[in-house]
Amino acid sequence: MSEPQTTELVAPALGSGAMFDRIARRYDFVNRVLSFGIDKSWRRRTVKRLQLGERPRVLDVATGTGDLAIDIARMVPGATVIGLDPSTQMLAIAAQKLAKRGLTDRITLIEGDAQALPFAACELDAATIAFGIRNVPDRSLALRELARVVRPGGRICVLELGEPRSGLLGHAARFHTRHVVPRLGALLSGSREYAYLQKSIAAFPPAKEFALQMQRAGLHVIEVTPLTFGACTLYVATPREEP
Repeated sequence: MSEPQTTELVAPALGSGAMFDRIARRYDFVNRVLSFGIDKSWRRRTVKRLQLGERPRVLDVATGTGDLAIDIARMVPGATVIGLDPSTQMLAIAAQKLAKRGLTDRITLIEGDAQALPFAACELDAATIAFGIRNVPDRSLALRELARVVRPGGRICVLELGEPRSGLLGHAARFHTRHVVPRLGALLSGSREYAYLQKSIAAFPPAKEFALQMQRAGLHVIEVTPLTFGACTLYVATPREEP
């Protein structure tokens, strides 16, 4: 008689869509607690810096539960938005939000990879990625994809967390990132996942270094703005036109 086969349960890769599937249900709540609600103002500032026209077509990469896509649609009434994310569970929560807010006709949600965007060259008027670029395995490839799909003159905004490098308030922010985020995240959601998120924030390059990476990927960086003592940085760029 043959031995019964057993299936080994393998934890999802850290930073993958499957990992975010695991924490999707409590993701919004935990983020509000960990950021003290400041993340809302960061997203609104991002939308303003896009400087969108009357009827733009905008891509939100790593849309997650759809908060930035929703802000774009609300702040620019003529905009149509595509929210792309690798996590099916995050997209499911985003879909519920859109239905509740009556935005299903203006925001389209698709499962996809930031490293292989399903759009033609210069097809979009603008693009965003908030709190997602640090989780992309090949950041340079994702940046090149953003440069490819956005038309000349269109803006690309990258909003990302990082550890402040100096100053008394920077020290407090570093303590929050290194100790409060993983512990409170573990209490409210999943210890493994929020420990990863803390480490990914700490490992993200300094703002000047990342801006140079954007430049090398075919983007012309217009501004690099630290927010909340450098706990978050907003990068604004346009596709660099070929000579």
